Amino acid sequence: MTLVPLPVALPLLVAALLLVFERPLEGQAVDAIAAATTAVCVLLAVRAAPQPLVYWFGGWQPHHGVAIGIAFTVDLAGASVAALSALLFTASFVFAWKYFDEVGARFHVLMLIFLAGISGFCLTGDLFNLFVFFELMSVAAFALTGYRLEASALEGALNFTVMNSLGSFLMLGGTALLYGRTGALNFAQIGRALAHGPDDALVAMAFVLLFSALFIKAAVVPFHFWLEDAHAVAPSPVCAIFSGIMVPLALFGAARLYWTMFAPMASVAAAAGNFLEPLGLATCLLGGIACLMQRHLKRLLAFSTIAHIGVMLAALALVSGPGLSAMLLYLCGQGLIKAALFLGAGILLAQCQGIDEIQLRGRGGGLPATGLLFAVGGLLLAGLPLGPMDSGWRLLETAAERGHHGLLPYGLAVGSALTGAAVLRATGRIFLGWGPDPGEEQQAPSAREQEKADRPVLLMLIPIAVLLVLAVLAGGDFADTIAARAAAAMADRPAYARLVLDGAGWAAAPAAVPEAGPLLAWMMVAGAAAVAGFELFRGHLPGVFVHAVDRLLTPLALAVERLHNGVIGDYAAWMLFGLTLFGGAFLFR
Repeated sequence: MTLVPLPVALPLLVAALLLVFERPLEGQAVDAIAAATTAVCVLLAVRAAPQPLVYWFGGWQPHHGVAIGIAFTVDLAGASVAALSALLFTASFVFAWKYFDEVGARFHVLMLIFLAGISGFCLTGDLFNLFVFFELMSVAAFALTGYRLEASALEGALNFTVMNSLGSFLMLGGTALLYGRTGALNFAQIGRALAHGPDDALVAMAFVLLFSALFIKAAVVPFHFWLEDAHAVAPSPVCAIFSGIMVPLALFGAARLYWTMFAPMASVAAAAGNFLEPLGLATCLLGGIACLMQRHLKRLLAFSTIAHIGVMLAALALVSGPGLSAMLLYLCGQGLIKAALFLGAGILLAQCQGIDEIQLRGRGGGLPATGLLFAVGGLLLAGLPLGPMDSGWRLLETAAERGHHGLLPYGLAVGSALTGAAVLRATGRIFLGWGPDPGEEQQAPSAREQEKADRPVLLMLIPIAVLLVLAVLAGGDFADTIAARAAAAMADRPAYARLVLDGAGWAAAPAAVPEAGPLLAWMMVAGAAAVAGFELFRGHLPGVFVHAVDRLLTPLALAVERLHNGVIGDYAAWMLFGLTLFGGAFLFR
């Protein structure tokens, strides 16, 4: 039990020491701290597999079922996601070796604070502390986005800061409403109180405020506008953390809040079906279409993150054990792949001093290993039936079919396949010199960027290769069983409340749910390859066909560019529109 606080305490302690000693603790020592945090989280996951661990700070345990103190409640899902987070930080630290020599330890300090915030967000069992850790990782992320202190970096950081700060106010408002209703901040106690209380407008408003705050952080449409601006200007190692774990972590938080607190509320379950499922589909489709229309590689990957967030949100909206398992598997697979691709983009920035797909055409020929990693990543994003992302996808198909939402995976497949097509097109153009005739992506915004060049490519390739190997091999029956156990523990609200508040035992988790076949996955891969082939070889195709496609896609490209115009006022208006729609979903229960 003494290990439970370490994923938060260890990074914060080392960050404090770095501020004092700076140079002596820099470099490999910080990498080792991130690796040690990963090992602690893995050990916690192993220990929490039979039964979640409850750690009361200061020994302030519940009295007659009333939570007095603050707890970390470590279940298999939370510890596993925390371990994934620490692994991605370790990979980013290794990749960033010699990246920030000129600024001492400040980058490492911010990253360690970021890691502590994410770990606490995964492990806490207290709503107000969830808000505190939400703020801790947000503040570190704001500073890391504008780290270079250039005009474009500061503009992206400002958009990020304003939109996510609005989300913080929403989360604080939702927390206050629930505290006023239940007199509690512990997840288990709030859930028990709501289960025995009225299902009224106050509960609905608290749900809307809390989930809208998390949807801003998760970049769910129409709360997503900050994301591509932040990713375009943040350093590559930071982007790997943003898309790899910070953004999808918000949906993990939404799942935690739903299953521990709001699951008994009939109005909330109805709103999830009426609003969250179509919202996930819309997010996936918009992200996929916008991804295909980008030439700036980091913006392209940022929009692909939005598309895959839509898939995870749709899985969450199924409000079932298999749907939750699918979301957890997809989160892990997507995080590994996306972090690897952003680090690959960092190699291009360092070696080719550019990030524009069209301008880099053929210039990546001297980086064959990087090109191979991009190709593998693009195929995995498209749906290649390997690894945890594919396991999550096929489990989503099963959950949708069981919930009579059989057409949902096909709509999601379109957006997901488009993200794979965009990455494959960029791979062919940059590393093989294909695609001399660009299409609609030529009209997309771009910028001149570069990152520190005198760094060993092999050292940068190692963490990317490790992440992609895990993304390919960490699937199968074992991963499915772990995900099923994690989802069962996370979704069993009564058992969770008895464990936390009464110290009761824990029942065994069920076996894994059989997955759907790989047919749709192969269809997605084939579709992605076809779209990428069209984009790269349009000059060899019939002109009538190419012209017809361009007439369809060009207005879409212009609409995407006008929507994502960088104006904070417009983004805030879209956030208000999303809040209105979300609240309106409760009118149709």
